[in-house]
Amino acid sequence: MAANNKQKLKLLAIMRMLQDETDSERGLTMRDIIERLEAQGIEAERKSVYRDIETLREFGLDIATYQRSPVQYAIARRDFSISELMLMVDAVESSRFLTRRQCDALVRNIKLLASDRERALLDKRIHVAGRVKSKNDSVFRNVDAIHEALRERRKVSFLYFKLGPDRTRQIQHDGKPYVLTPVKVVYAGGFYYATMYSDSHEGFADYRIDRMHRIVVTDEPATRNELITRHAFDDAEYQNFGRFGGDPVNVVLDVAADKVDIVFDRFGDAVQMGAMGKDEDEARVQAFVTVRRSEQFFGWVAGLGGTVKIAEPRWLVEDYRAYLQGLIDQL
Repeated sequence: MAANNKQKLKLLAIMRMLQDETDSERGLTMRDIIERLEAQGIEAERKSVYRDIETLREFGLDIATYQRSPVQYAIARRDFSISELMLMVDAVESSRFLTRRQCDALVRNIKLLASDRERALLDKRIHVAGRVKSKNDSVFRNVDAIHEALRERRKVSFLYFKLGPDRTRQIQHDGKPYVLTPVKVVYAGGFYYATMYSDSHEGFADYRIDRMHRIVVTDEPATRNELITRHAFDDAEYQNFGRFGGDPVNVVLDVAADKVDIVFDRFGDAVQMGAMGKDEDEARVQAFVTVRRSEQFFGWVAGLGGTVKIAEPRWLVEDYRAYLQGLIDQL
């Protein structure tokens, strides 16, 4: 490249080195900047570099001057802090619906938002072994297709599979495609789910999006009715254990007083707590929650081994006992 053309790149070269090599803790001196420019075949002298830094500031870059010996220049403020970038990396690494390849690609893109020093810190955080990852890399395409169908108000056609004991895909619905009206996309428990409406059953069902195969946006208009309209904006669907079916139930939990964090972790800090009656054990408290009756809820309670018990309603207590007895009978 001709020297004159390289000089035209000087401003961009300075911007890139500041973005890559500096942050709120580390800067580059004027000598550092000039040496890096010369290594790229770009001639520079101090006054022109000063002017370029001022131009970049006018452009909107937050270039700070650190009064050190010698003076250093750095990008002081970025779109995301290192803590925010770490949270993003951890969220990507923890996402079970992503394949290993998709996960690695997203982490690489997140690291581009950091300086070299910060990337080294992120590298120390992203080597997490043992996290379950999806084997299906079509989830992004499937989500895009469903959103397109929602936008265009059309039905989708797809095959749906479950995994057999030998890890092979077992196509459901007698191998025939479902043709359904998409209602919404929900992220729950580490996976994406699509709530679909079936004309033949006049009801709703949830499908894991990474288990969908050959999804197509059809030319058939989506079904529109009052049931779908209400369902699409029903906040109750997002209640705890809501995705697993059953009607909403107001439940009183009997919780060990020193273990209330378990309830807060599961249901959120807004859970109402109350003391047990005067004749009750003072080491326990009541928690008032709304759930949907399901085996998943019963399994959660059972897994806590008496730390959390169902106190009311009584019919739910009896259902829970029947659930436990059914498990015992299978032994």
